[in-house]
Amino acid sequence: MNFAGRRYLIFGSRGAGAYLARRLLGNGAKVHVCSRREESLLHLTKWLDSPALSTATCDAMQPGQIAHAVHEASRVLGGALNGVVYAVGSIPLKSFHKVTRYELVDHFTLNAVGAFEAVQAASFDLLHTNGAAVLFSTFAARRGFAHHAIIAPAKAAVEALTYEVAAELAPHVRVNCIAPSLVNTSLAANLITRGAHKVTYGSKHPLNRIGEPDDLAAAAAFLLSDDASWITGQVAFETSTCRGHINREDTHSKRQRRRSRCTAF
Repeated sequence: MNFAGRRYLIFGSRGAGAYLARRLLGNGAKVHVCSRREESLLHLTKWLDSPALSTATCDAMQPGQIAHAVHEASRVLGGALNGVVYAVGSIPLKSFHKVTRYELVDHFTLNAVGAFEAVQAASFDLLHTNGAAVLFSTFAARRGFAHHAIIAPAKAAVEALTYEVAAELAPHVRVNCIAPSLVNTSLAANLITRGAHKVTYGSKHPLNRIGEPDDLAAAAAFLLSDDASWITGQVAFETSTCRGHINREDTHSKRQRRRSRCTAF
C-alpha cells in the first residue's frame, strides 16, 4: 500500500493507533497523532522517530477539543486530511446492577460522541480529498458478555454511526469500522495480565490466539488505502468466529469491578 503524500490524523497513541501510525509512516504518509496523555505521545515520538510524525494533546471528553485537533492537524500536516482514525476506547467491566448513569454517559461520550465529533470535524477535509474514516467498536457490541453493559451500548452506537455517516457522505468519503475481539493492548491488561489467561482466551478463537495491535493496524491501513476504494459502511469483525462466550467469572474480579473510568488506547 502506498500512502505517499497523504495526511492522516489518528486519535489514540497506544495499541492500534501507534501501530497504525508506524504502518502509515512506513508507506510515505504524514501522520498527526492526538492523545490526552503527553507522556504517551513522547513515547510514541521516540519509538517511531520520524520527521513525518507530529503529535498534540487532546482530551476527547472536553467539548471542542476534537474539532480543534482536526483543524490543527490539517494546519500542521500542510493540507486537507486524507483520513481520520478514532482509535480511542475503554473497557469498563462492571455488574449491570451496579452501573451508574454517570458511567454510562461518561463512556458513551468517550466512545460514541468522540467518534461522531472526529468524523464530523474532518468531513469537510475528507470530502475535498475523497478520503476515509476508520472507527473502532468491539464484537461485544453484538454478542452477549457479562459485565459489558457500559461499553456494549456505546460501541453499538459507533457501529450505527458508521452505517449512517457512510450513507450520508457517499460517494466521496468512505467510513468503516473494526470490531475486534480481545486484543493484547494496555487497555485489556486487566484481562490478560497472566500468560495463562492469554492461552485461555486465545483457545476460544479458531486461530488459537488473541489479537495483537498490529493486527488491527493492518486492517485499518487497508481500509484507508485505495485497495478498499469500493468498501464503505462496513463493520469488520476480527476473529468474529469466536468458539464461545467468555465465561462470566473470567470478567468478574474485584479488581476489574473497581475499574470503570475512561481509558484511551
